[in-house]
Formats: sequence, structure tokens, C-alpha cells
Amino acid sequence: MSVIRRAPDRPPATSPNDERYLEPRDLEAELRRTFQICHECRMCVGYCGSFPALFARVDRDIEAGVAEGAEALTYDDFKAVGDECWQCKLCYIKCPYTADEHAYELLDFPRVLARERAVRAQRDGIPLVDRILGEPQLIGELGSGAVAPLANLVQASRLLRKVQEKVTGISSEFPLPEMARKPFSSWFAEHGAAADAGKQGDVVLFATCYGEYNTPAVPEAAVRVLEHNGYAVHVPGCSSADEPRDTPAGALTCCGMPNLDGGDLAAFTAKVKHNVALLLPHVRRGRKIVVIGPTCGYTMKKEWPEYLQTAEAREVAAATVDMMEFLVQLGREKKLNREFKKGLGTIAYHAACHLRAQKIGFPGARVLGVVPDTDVRVIEQCSAVDGTWGMKAAHYETGRKYASKLVRGVGGADVIVSDCTLAGLRMVKENGAKVLHPVEALAHAYGLGPTP
Repeated sequence: MSVIRRAPDRPPATSPNDERYLEPRDLEAELRRTFQICHECRMCVGYCGSFPALFARVDRDIEAGVAEGAEALTYDDFKAVGDECWQCKLCYIKCPYTADEHAYELLDFPRVLARERAVRAQRDGIPLVDRILGEPQLIGELGSGAVAPLANLVQASRLLRKVQEKVTGISSEFPLPEMARKPFSSWFAEHGAAADAGKQGDVVLFATCYGEYNTPAVPEAAVRVLEHNGYAVHVPGCSSADEPRDTPAGALTCCGMPNLDGGDLAAFTAKVKHNVALLLPHVRRGRKIVVIGPTCGYTMKKEWPEYLQTAEAREVAAATVDMMEFLVQLGREKKLNREFKKGLGTIAYHAACHLRAQKIGFPGARVLGVVPDTDVRVIEQCSAVDGTWGMKAAHYETGRKYASKLVRGVGGADVIVSDCTLAGLRMVKENGAKVLHPVEALAHAYGLGPTP
């Protein structure tokens, strides 16, 4: 057991650029080492199903007398533990053995399970459900616009959703987001900037796949709020004025996190390289990249530089900020527009896991808290969706169980707010209430645009 427990001779492989990353024997050794430390600690047992699954298997082998710890775990055990991880990152935040804590052990439970998924995909192929859920921008392109009414009709049919579940593995019960008749980029191309836009500077908006094709009201609200605070907004592929001359042709695509969920490193890497090439010229002109989705923001800040290991990816990551984080920074600099026209009442603010994983606090709650006649109540509970995991039929009921504290916590408020679109869908399904992005609520308080 002491051999498993010891610190690695070299830091664990966390990037595909490391020759050990896809090497099954090295991965197996790292899984055993990680699982042994987790077995001895057990601090994170309540976060997700991975830890109960792990501890039950280790205890089984100890009771059978075949092991003293994690050394007898098999491939099936590794797979079972990995299947229950939805990559919320909360265990990493709490873990006392991480590099962030300057610990001897250098543990990163989410990363080692993401690595396990990549090695599994290399060995067994990528399941159909992961191939489908891994391409939200492609699904959005096919289902939005003129065909949106038909796509939404299909999604509203319980019978067709049951058939879809059998074929694809996507839960018929999970409330898939509606397709937008008018994608965000179409709105932005027609949008006339506010008179004061640009007086404080320029930013780039990363609207996300869901913002582009499913919830365009969110990036539209972000544009209005940013312009109201004096910023000109650029969207690569949509903007025309004052674009850097060295910006490649094309539009931004998915951040790549759905591909990581399925272990598809090739698709993830291709998307990251494409996006970095589009964003880098803006960054080098001093523009921040403002992101409206916490999962995308986390991926851009934390995963892009780790997986690519390039100076360009690190440069883009360093310039990336969450939408509400950007507004908090304006508040610190006494630049935030505080001329509000409406109060918001009692707000139940869901603190999204991938915001907490960025260690930036609860910026949406802080900004909304300065609106008069507004009381913000923070709910620190996981939605158990986190990317694509909760959308799968195999995990739907488990996700509901782990999300029950969140569902109870947001009850009784005048407004429910979450930075995470997918978490919002879970709450819409369970609570039957409308869920706003904090920037939509802020736009309403400013009196900008339609009432959400």
C-alpha cells in the first residue's frame, strides 16, 4: 500500500502532449495511486456517485482479504468509477492534495478520470451518445433558424423522445433546450450599437453554442449590458468594423468540453486550435474575452492551455473572463453603471459548479446585489448536469437525486438565476419556474430590451 500511496516520480500526465497520457499502464498506476489516497481520505464522499462506487469496491477487496487498499481494482472498477463522474470539479476545489495546495501527492481526481475516458475512447471507440452530445454547434446549425419550429415540435413529442432515447441514449425526460428561430449571430449582424459603446473600450463576446442556437436572449442581454457600460462588443465571424487584419476567416465554434466528456481528444483539439486562432488577434489588441457560460469559461481558462500546451492558448486563457466577473471588475474600478430603473425582489442565485471551480466566487450574486430593492440568496448546490453527463438516459435518475438539494433550495424566490443554461433546464423541469441568466436579470434592472 505504501508503494501506491507515494508521490509520483514525475508529475502525473495531464496533457495529451505527454507521451504517457494515453499509455494504459501508466494510467492504471495513476488511477490506483489516486484512488488509494481518496480511499484513505473520504472527504468528498457526498459530491457524486464516483466516490461511493470507489469506496465500495476498495472495501469489497479488503473484506475479501485480496487487498489492503486500491491495488486489486480492475479495469471494470475503473470504468464504473469513471462513469459516475460528471466533471463538476468540486472535489478538486475541496481536495487538500492538489498542486494548488502545494501538496506532496499532486492529486487531480477529475483530470485522471478525464484521462481514463480518453484512453477508453481510444481502446473501445466513442459511443454514439457522446458523438451526438459532443457536437452542440452542429446540432444547433441543423435545428435552428427556419427549421426551428419543426425541431421544437419533435422535441416536445414524448413518443418521439422515447424513440430518440432508444436510438441515441439521450434521456427522453431531460428537457432539451428549444432551438432558436433567430440565432444570436443573425441578431448581432443586424444590431445597431448603443451610442456610448466603445467609450470605455472593446471586448470580445464568446456567446457559447447554447447562446447562439438555443438561448440567444442571453448573449443579446450581454451585448446590451456591455454597451450600456461603454464597451464595444466584437464577435468573430459576425463583426465587421475595426476587426484585426490578421484575424482568420470563420466564426467561433464550441469550446470543446462536450468532446472531452466523451474522450474525443482529436475533436476537442481541433476546436480549440480554431478558436485560439480567431481570438488571439483580439487579445493582442488588449481585448478581454467575455464568456457567458461557466463551463465554457472554465474550459477556456483551465483546459485549453493544459491540453494544448502552447503559448498562444495560454495567452487567450489569460484574457478570458466570465461575463459577471468582468462586471465585478468594473465595480471595483468604480466604472460599473449603477443607474438602475427596477428592483428584482428576492433572487435565488444558483452558484454553478464550474464558476466555483474557477475560484472567482459568485460574481453574478455580487453584481445583482447592488441593484436596489433586490435580495440575493446564494444556493451552493450542484445540478448534476455539468456538460453532457446529466442528459444521458443512463444517468438521468442519479442526476435528479444529486440535484434535489438545488431544486429545494431555489424554491420560494421571485426570480431564479443561474449562469449555467443546463442547470437552468434542470430547475425548469423540477420546479416549473423560469430561470434567468444573471446578465438577463441585470438588463431588466437597467431597463434594457424586452422583459425576460
